[in-house]
Amino acid sequence: MISVNDFRTGLTIEVDNGIWRVIDFQHVKPGKGAAFVRSKLRNLRTGAIQEKTFRAGEKVGKAQIDNRKMQYLYANGDMHVFMDNESYEQIELAASAIEYELKFLKENMEVSIMMYQGETLGIELPNSVELKVTETEPGIKGDTASGGSKPATVETGLTVNVPFFVNEGDVLVINTTDGSYVSRA
Repeated sequence: MISVNDFRTGLTIEVDNGIWRVIDFQHVKPGKGAAFVRSKLRNLRTGAIQEKTFRAGEKVGKAQIDNRKMQYLYANGDMHVFMDNESYEQIELAASAIEYELKFLKENMEVSIMMYQGETLGIELPNSVELKVTETEPGIKGDTASGGSKPATVETGLTVNVPFFVNEGDVLVINTTDGSYVSRA
């Protein structure tokens, strides 16, 4: 058990028969009444985000999540196959369970698979990934490096707004939390 006073971003807890990750939290001490903790939680099974308020000092269960390093192998219809780097054990995840993450996944990429008591909860991507531009409009002479952006499609099908100087074939660093352009690789 863990006190809600010890909440921190990224902590995984068990509440209402669900596994939740703390996205954001705020300790509130009103002038009148008892203190409480306002939190924003993501359900690791469904991906739903919920705001929940706890009384100060309230205890919740801490969920022990195991992160296993696995390599993304290939798509098999609607299923995606991952292989454990140590035991060579393979698991399959449905495309619907990793819909957002598929925008950044390419074959042979290493990711962390979140496991809870043998149940696969999902994928934890690295903070940024390098993806190759497959389609974008050519930059026009006279466009400035800081004066605007254009859409570019990368090898996974994700569309990203990039500066005008980016061309087809360039490898870009993409932020996986919001899908934004960071830099050229």
